[in-house]
Amino acid sequence: MENVINGNMNADNPPNLSIKAVLGTLMANIDDEKKMRVIPLGLGDPTVFSCFTTTAIAEDAVLHALRSHSFNGYSPTVGLPQTRSAISEYLSMDLPYKLSPNDVYITSGCTQAIEVAISILAKPNANVLVPRPGFPMYNLYGALKNVEMRHFNLLPKNGWEIDLNAVDSLVDENTVAIVVINPGNPCGNVYSYEHLKKIAETAKKHKIVVIADEVYGHLVFGANPFVPMGVFGSMVPVLTLGSLSKRWLIPGWRLGWFVTTDPNGIFKNAKVVERLKKHFDVCCGPATFIQAAVPQILKQTNDVFFARTLGILKHSADLCVEMIKDISCLTCPTKPQGSMAMMAKLNVSLLKDINDDIDFCFKLAKEESVILLPALKKTK
Repeated sequence: MENVINGNMNADNPPNLSIKAVLGTLMANIDDEKKMRVIPLGLGDPTVFSCFTTTAIAEDAVLHALRSHSFNGYSPTVGLPQTRSAISEYLSMDLPYKLSPNDVYITSGCTQAIEVAISILAKPNANVLVPRPGFPMYNLYGALKNVEMRHFNLLPKNGWEIDLNAVDSLVDENTVAIVVINPGNPCGNVYSYEHLKKIAETAKKHKIVVIADEVYGHLVFGANPFVPMGVFGSMVPVLTLGSLSKRWLIPGWRLGWFVTTDPNGIFKNAKVVERLKKHFDVCCGPATFIQAAVPQILKQTNDVFFARTLGILKHSADLCVEMIKDISCLTCPTKPQGSMAMMAKLNVSLLKDINDDIDFCFKLAKEESVILLPALKKTK
């Protein structure tokens, strides 16, 4: 037993690259003696701010499901049938074809959907292409599943578009997928139809899957509309990841989805669907009564609620970009067009006693109680 324990402890344990871990370290650096109000700008949790509240329709739907006493038991491991059906109908509204409820798997937030995607694609020597800057959970799950993450750059001067030439150079016979985060986190970009089509063509050329992280789907307030990657599902198989968390401002409800957006049935032929079902047999999804509320939430939420959220996000983004112009050491390469995040460039040479972006964020937390996320070096 001692050898087993020591063996596990001495294994190549993956570093904790989660945003929450970094934020926890930054929060611990705050000087409580100053008694300054903490300004938390590092976590994509809209509920931290009182201006962001979900719709009463969502609250009533949960209350109705709970008080019905019909959803106190376990749900099927892949999710309630009515929940899968409602999500398939919701996503199909933006697609040139109809999804089946069987294409939808209910997850505990989009984070679990990421874990599922990496798990079912994992095989010896496999690698996945991920964006830089990007969402660090992909690197964490890659380390946990022993899947190599290869990073391609996003191009700030081109609206954070993917450097497709770099993608071509990274692909080899062991590449299984490319991750596309749209709307972008942490860059706030929204890709055009034309750029998404080029991504799909690149994936088709290399015969790899597209993992479409669309947790911020429809949260757009710029020139480009939101175009789901699944629009190109007939060209290349797409794994669509999403949730209610951001658009409905309810991240704590942990209602997400993993969807095989694949009208040509490639995933079925490759037995990916079979692996998915087996994987979900050992997964724990969201609370059953939360799942039961989804059909009412998706069908009855009106555009006024969404428009209010987008108005606040656009105003906040515009204000932030304008204020950054007055800070000599900061620049915003591209104005945010969607999601809840943006990237700013730090000119360390204009600052005294600051080594890098990590040092800057730690000292900002300590001196001013303002929490920003550094561009984590471990994702580069």
